[in-house]
Amino acid sequence: MKIALAQLNYIVGDIEGNRKKILQTVLDARKQQAELVVFSELAICGYPPLDLLERGTFVESCVDAIHLLAIEIPEDTAVLVGGPEFNEHEEGKLLFNSAWLLQGGKVINTFRKSLLPTYDIFDEYRYFEPNRTFSLIELNGKKIAVTICEDLWDDQPMENRFSRSRLYTRHPLEEMAPEGPDLVINIAASPFAATRMEVKKQIFVEKARKHHLPVFMVNQVGANTELIFEGGSLAVGPDGSIHHQLALFEEDLYVTETDLTSPGEDAKIPDWARISMIHDALVLGVQDYFAKSGFKKATLGLSGGIDSAVTLAIAARALGSKNLHVLLMPSQYSSDHSIADSEQMARTLGIKYDILSIKDIFDLYREALQPVFGDREEDLAEENIQSRIRGTLLMALSNKLGNILLNTSNKSETAVGYGTLYGDMAGGLSVLGDVYKIDVYALARFINRDGEVIPENIITKPPSAELRPDQKDSDSLPDYETLDSVLELYIEKQLSASQIAAEGFDPQLVNRIVRMVNVNEYKRYQTPPILRISTKAFGVGRRIPIVGRY
Repeated sequence: MKIALAQLNYIVGDIEGNRKKILQTVLDARKQQAELVVFSELAICGYPPLDLLERGTFVESCVDAIHLLAIEIPEDTAVLVGGPEFNEHEEGKLLFNSAWLLQGGKVINTFRKSLLPTYDIFDEYRYFEPNRTFSLIELNGKKIAVTICEDLWDDQPMENRFSRSRLYTRHPLEEMAPEGPDLVINIAASPFAATRMEVKKQIFVEKARKHHLPVFMVNQVGANTELIFEGGSLAVGPDGSIHHQLALFEEDLYVTETDLTSPGEDAKIPDWARISMIHDALVLGVQDYFAKSGFKKATLGLSGGIDSAVTLAIAARALGSKNLHVLLMPSQYSSDHSIADSEQMARTLGIKYDILSIKDIFDLYREALQPVFGDREEDLAEENIQSRIRGTLLMALSNKLGNILLNTSNKSETAVGYGTLYGDMAGGLSVLGDVYKIDVYALARFINRDGEVIPENIITKPPSAELRPDQKDSDSLPDYETLDSVLELYIEKQLSASQIAAEGFDPQLVNRIVRMVNVNEYKRYQTPPILRISTKAFGVGRRIPIVGRY
């Protein structure tokens, strides 16, 4: 049987637009003689729909669109598409997360998700009732085990789950295996995390190998707010060999036979270099945030530092140079080369820029506040005023011209509170908020791989906020290699301070870093959405009390 893996980019809530896209893809696949076309989890409404699922009219529209799709597709073509389904039983949650099988103008069957992830960014048990019964479908002489995303992640390695080796007590494929399936289909909406790509791939490889069955996984692609989906759908042979991987970070359609006993011509796996994937993920994240929200133009403050430079390069790639208008806002503490480097980069990329000095504005603030501040020495208050002046100017440009402000803070700074609320932490979208400083430098080198986009001086000079004379980041923070290592162990690995110190770090330094992370939770609650590229980003996937003493 010929099966088509349809990896598409959906807009959450655009049910009609998603239906039309699905229909066109079915017609395209049918031209390649596909007998079954498979789409991703909750494809009809886009993933994640979140609390839209609590609106009855929303779910009704999804169901209606699926029934209309069944009528529209060619009668001799079967379609497997993800969408919500009403739970008709008197008990349990109101909905199922289902895969709908369509053929011959009607819905043939539905298959419901059993394992509902409730960790990190996932909260599916908030909306869905888990499936508890398992059966196969027969289609064109093939018996198929249909699973939905987490259903094949039942024995995934879970970090920091104490002594438990398995998160779940039910294992869908193991329960279906005695019925003798010929192949396994997994429809997924699995977000990107740079360090999890090999783990994700290995899950499907091991399932195929363990049950000696071909596995076909269709993942969503595209970005919805902070979540980025890389695609990378797979066709895996019964021996665990990967016959084909669909494109990363773009739509793709692949038609193949369900019999994968011999390697095909597309067996080579593309290079999954981590930094290049992070770069492409961030470009897609910015691109889709703007396109799906109806925005076109962006602004940011170009300071002459590495963070704003990398953010600008990514934005230029995502939106086009003509859709960017940036501000250079020097103060009396700004170095001449910071201005020169920023101008050079803007000219290289062909980006419109203006220079607005904040010195006179800052002096007016000082004068206005003198009766309150008196003879107290200048300190963090005056530094933050400068940052907030810049934030005000950027938001003024945003309001007047309609350019959405991109936040340029990196994860290292966001973690320890090295930023100013309503100043450099302002913005509509945080591009680098899940990227540690060391990786920001690596991104800069990657961006410059074919020629200098970011001036070399920006990459090599010591980082500085330039808010006081001769200021360096190292005045307030440990070196970034040490800081980032400790932060990763604390945030991603969730180790305690004593466990981190046992890894060879100075206990006093570790305690200081951990305290900075903990006391700045209130700042992170007020930041813009952060594009997620790790397993533990700030935002919805990391829920820490602001008020607490642990």
